[in-house]
Amino acid sequence: MNIKKHIPNSLTLLNLFCGCIAVVFVAQRLFDYAFFFVCLGIFFDFFDGFLARKFGVAGPLGVQLDSLADMVTSGVVPGFVMYKMLPSTEMVNENSEITSCFPMYNDNPMALLPYLGFIITLGACYRLANFNIDTRQSDSFIGLPTPANALFIGSLPFLTGEMFNFVHNPWFLIAITFLSAYVMNAEIPLFSLKIKDFSFQKYKLQIGFLVASVVLLVLFQVTAVPLIILMYVLLSVVNTILVKK
Repeated sequence: MNIKKHIPNSLTLLNLFCGCIAVVFVAQRLFDYAFFFVCLGIFFDFFDGFLARKFGVAGPLGVQLDSLADMVTSGVVPGFVMYKMLPSTEMVNENSEITSCFPMYNDNPMALLPYLGFIITLGACYRLANFNIDTRQSDSFIGLPTPANALFIGSLPFLTGEMFNFVHNPWFLIAITFLSAYVMNAEIPLFSLKIKDFSFQKYKLQIGFLVASVVLLVLFQVTAVPLIILMYVLLSVVNTILVKK
């Protein structure tokens, strides 16, 4: 029995397992633990394809398993995080009393708004299905990858304090929800972070981005994640413009 061919798929299933655990933690509003397991799942997701290519065992089964696992870790989880954030968002009413913006049990139709968070899940599902049949995305991405989007959404609960009050505004979160689903499926070329060999000249953009990301994480920890994702998109756009010129 060739054990090597089962290693990449085993990592993919570990990605799925991490996503399932993250869902449980999000349900309990333990966003820090959920974020950890999303990161762990993305770690497994990165190396399953790398090892599949390294061992020469890449195949259609691995492709389908990868998308199904990502659907949970990078699709269901961020949508659930947004769902959980919206009902808990508070705002000051006219009498300066703190009240729940979206009470779950009343006659107000606004109570249904938290379910809009799952638009992120729908956008991720569409992207993952489209990714499997889009031959243009073998060495780069078109639209924001679902793992990057999951990290962005999963890090939002950690942005606290007066500086980040706007992040927890319900209308800002709803805007982020729609923007998230759009960017995942937009025709925006983004460079791939999957390094297939150790050539600095070929992957200098990726290596530079990873180094900058590590520095930001050391300085600002998890609050740096949204900035890193934004930097990734902006660098990709600038790189595309420069390549065209």
